Amino acid sequence: MGRLFGTDGVRGVANADLTAELALGLSVAAARVLTVTESQESMCGRRPTAVVGRDPRASGEFLEAAVVAGLASAGVDVLRVGVLPTPAVAYLTGSLGASFGVMLSASHNPMPDNGIKFFARGGHKLADELEDRIESLYREHAAGQPWDRPVGAGVGRVTEHTEGFDAYVAHLVGVLPNRIDGLRIVVDAAHGAASRVAPEAFARAGADVVSIGDAPDGLNINDGCGSTHMDALREAVLAHGADLGIAVDGDADRCLAVDRTGAEVDGDQILAVLGVAMREAGTLREDTVVSTVMSNLGFTLAMEHQGLRVRQTAVGDRYVLEEMRRGGYSLGGEQSGHVIVLDHATTGDGSLTGLMLAARVAATRRPLAELAGVMTRLPQVLINVRDVDRARVADSRELAEAVAEAERVLGETGRVLLRPSGTEPLVRVMVEAADATQARTVAGGLADVVKSALG
Repeated sequence: MGRLFGTDGVRGVANADLTAELALGLSVAAARVLTVTESQESMCGRRPTAVVGRDPRASGEFLEAAVVAGLASAGVDVLRVGVLPTPAVAYLTGSLGASFGVMLSASHNPMPDNGIKFFARGGHKLADELEDRIESLYREHAAGQPWDRPVGAGVGRVTEHTEGFDAYVAHLVGVLPNRIDGLRIVVDAAHGAASRVAPEAFARAGADVVSIGDAPDGLNINDGCGSTHMDALREAVLAHGADLGIAVDGDADRCLAVDRTGAEVDGDQILAVLGVAMREAGTLREDTVVSTVMSNLGFTLAMEHQGLRVRQTAVGDRYVLEEMRRGGYSLGGEQSGHVIVLDHATTGDGSLTGLMLAARVAATRRPLAELAGVMTRLPQVLINVRDVDRARVADSRELAEAVAEAERVLGETGRVLLRPSGTEPLVRVMVEAADATQARTVAGGLADVVKSALG
């Protein structure tokens, strides 16, 4: 049996892979691992508390019920904050002094999927060691190992925490370096968790907001909208003559943008713009930006040209965050749009990222296209190879030889990255080269080898 936790919590097809029974069992195990001891809690005069939120997927309704039941049965008081973004749950976990937080979402994945993500005290993602302990305890319970169940007044109580929306929006607006009055901005909320939050935050910050992807019905999350489908945003920006457009994904922990011409601005470019802005403001600690191995080589070259250092990590915003906390850095993120501004958030926050990008446009009075021009993207081709055994990537000799040959062909003008996805059943092939045709040719050849070697 494989590990339940991937790079971002536990995910799978809801009611098939991710069942109510699994959600309940994991919640009980998490409650036992993540709460302080009874004696420590009694010293504080209260029981452990958990913040629970979700995105609008239909399956989130029954999974939330299972999670709440598991937590309360383990003696944890639950604050249900309803449909809010992942970074909102992280923020509220910290601001409310909760013992931990739980978010039900599969982020950018299709609607049939769902996931469970836990946050430790303070709103931080869990270290691998904590996830392993939760999974081990879950398996012990599933195998029939008894545990001490509270009874009577010892069971947890469940409260609807309706103040979370306003508290989080106020936080987003309050940390901006300047207002964004005068900007017309299209906001695409992906029919997801930020459908109310994102338009409201941009409006309170002063923007003239055109809102799309803001009518979730439980079934339409990420469907032809949001940061994984940028055409709708591009069309709306052009149709409304907007200064820029912002797109988040289903749980709003990532953000991509388009400029007034409809050209896409990816996570690397956003990081570059914010890195320069924060360096000028004196808030970019150590003059360093943390990125992943998936970042475009053009990003690294641009930051070096600006006199900034780049630290690279494995793919996954949790690893970016770990490096940021280890080195005391204030900005990091991924090409996919996960951007972490550690002074204001403990995880990637799409709404905050979009607001800070808009604030830079407003402060400089320069169009987003000009600001994003701080870096030049080298041609990069990404192919997702499905229906292969991603677990055998590291052990395939045929694949290793193909990668070595591709690297020989590219020389110092490009690079190859091949890795199994941590959240989906596929292998990602990424090739960068000085020439777009060469990048496509090399990537296509490697994708063919992945299919033959791992299929």
